[in-house]
Amino acid sequence: MKKIGVFVCHCGVNIKDTVDVEKLTEQLADYPGVAHIENYMFMCSDPGQNLIKEAIKKKNLDAVVVAACSPTLHESTFQGVIEESGLNQYQCEIANIREQCSWVHTNKEEATRKANLIIKTAIEKLKLNESLFPVSAPVTKKALVIGAGIAGIQSALDIADAGYEVTVVEKNPSIGGHMIQLSETFPTLDCSQCILTPKMVQLSKHKNIKLYVNSEVESVEGYIGNFNVKIKRKAQYVDPDKCNLCDDCTDVCPVLVPNEQEEGLSWRKAIYIPFPQAIPATYTLDVENCLGLEPIACGKCREKCEADAINYDAKPEIFEEKIGAIVVASGYDLYPVENMAEYGYGKYPDVITSLQFERILSATGPTGGEMRRPSDGKIPKEIVFVQCSGSRDPERHLSYCSKICCMYTLKHAKLYKHKVSDGQPYIFYIDIRSGGKRYEEFVQQAVSEEEILYIKGKVARIYKEGDKMIVHGMDTLSGKKIEITADMVVLAMGIVPSYGTDELVKRLKLNTDEAGFLVEAHPKLRPVESLQAGFYLAGASQGPKDIPDSVSQASGAAAKALALLSSDKIYHSPIIATVDKDLCSGCKICIGTCPYGAREFDEIEKIASVNDVLCEGCGACISACPSGASQQKNLTDKQIYNMINVILNE
Repeated sequence: MKKIGVFVCHCGVNIKDTVDVEKLTEQLADYPGVAHIENYMFMCSDPGQNLIKEAIKKKNLDAVVVAACSPTLHESTFQGVIEESGLNQYQCEIANIREQCSWVHTNKEEATRKANLIIKTAIEKLKLNESLFPVSAPVTKKALVIGAGIAGIQSALDIADAGYEVTVVEKNPSIGGHMIQLSETFPTLDCSQCILTPKMVQLSKHKNIKLYVNSEVESVEGYIGNFNVKIKRKAQYVDPDKCNLCDDCTDVCPVLVPNEQEEGLSWRKAIYIPFPQAIPATYTLDVENCLGLEPIACGKCREKCEADAINYDAKPEIFEEKIGAIVVASGYDLYPVENMAEYGYGKYPDVITSLQFERILSATGPTGGEMRRPSDGKIPKEIVFVQCSGSRDPERHLSYCSKICCMYTLKHAKLYKHKVSDGQPYIFYIDIRSGGKRYEEFVQQAVSEEEILYIKGKVARIYKEGDKMIVHGMDTLSGKKIEITADMVVLAMGIVPSYGTDELVKRLKLNTDEAGFLVEAHPKLRPVESLQAGFYLAGASQGPKDIPDSVSQASGAAAKALALLSSDKIYHSPIIATVDKDLCSGCKICIGTCPYGAREFDEIEKIASVNDVLCEGCGACISACPSGASQQKNLTDKQIYNMINVILNE
């Protein structure tokens, strides 16, 4: 029998106040298999770790149970401790008596009894633990970045600058994301295009970066360090190498459709360039709005193109790439404004979204930067800004705060005052959230110097009367109803995952939260890593973020990817499922059950086999196996039964 050492942590008062650690130490001293037991204030501290090392050496221990906090916090710490003492790291078990015991109980006697049982189950499991060694595989030293907004661009440049090849996939005709649509950025009010376009150019010309636009990731197979990725690129009807940007094709195109880059405030042709600084710098043929190619219904653009850059016979293409690490920077979109029927969007042209207002402010926008309202081009003298449009409204819309709306609304009001000095902006707000470097100063300066009027309360209804917008709301500070006659209303729409993210995560097999944002492995300790090994998260794909936070997280994701790519081998946990050849009947049930594609059918032996690197030890195959042939290393049926019996026999 193994000689097991048990070490009980006080965790300051986190455990000790609810669990009688002294009594626990006495109770377990004579438990079968326990050769040594002691308790200490902080087992994770250097003195605590040294206690374990000394006990292993003096008592010649074979295995260790640490009764402390969740294994997600310190399991690797204690595994390292026993490895330094010459034991296999998988001869260490964590008995979670903090989160699963002391933190959820108030009765000290009952909590102590429960802690006793938790530790005993860990001891019983440890008695049958095997000494395991990590599974290894070579690493493909190449990264994939999905999405080319500011987060994707930053991640790609960081990885490429470190000397590794990067493939960037962007679903739109140009890189840049939503940031390229902005007029200025808070709190410095610098031009977004001025600071973003140099990075866009840098990405397009980088020797280590391969860019696919109008493209999407169709499938990802394989495992961390060794992914097989299929990328589908839409048909390139305009050859970017031949297109000379002469603009003759747009002159003859008879089709007009709303311009997405201008948020529908202007029109574009069916053949177009998204914006002047677009990268790649080429025109795009919008086949969905073209009069038709099969058969050709117009053909005027090709006839006019002297560069012979237009090919109506182009077809979609599939590219396959070998990838080691994947950064997901799929970005965000605005909450569908059509859901805000009470605010009259779509019915009244002078009720617009925050992004539409950005385009009106922009020098490259539909009005050339002049402050004009959409309905008649008049200069608006009074504007109402409605914050939390769709956000912080769990009953009807989004339950969460979209984080950036307070700041960009204030930026809008400030820029409006710069353009219309005699104008009056009103901001309806719930709270002002200005959590960022120099954000609060930005708020205070704008309120004191720009004559911006804040009204604490929500807008109930907006309707049109003559050429004015009537805004009904409530001032919760005075308790009075308010009616404002305005020339224009701007809705600060909430942020949601970019449209199409739901399909993307299915292909990537990633986890999302209830709002559809990608889930990180740990919100504090592993904020840029996905639960799926080899995938890293950047920007607003993981949750609402402003530009500084997006760039910071993008560089963080790149650093994690570089840590992987710089290794010659990856090491995978050996706690995986196995197949007992003598018991396997070859029914193939486990193969279809495995969510990671780690199971295959051996046609020669007619049994299931396991790809050790792909297996994540989730146990789905084990529960599905009708013959009991599937077992998990260090969590076998026998170990589980022994753990249950300890509890039931008390």
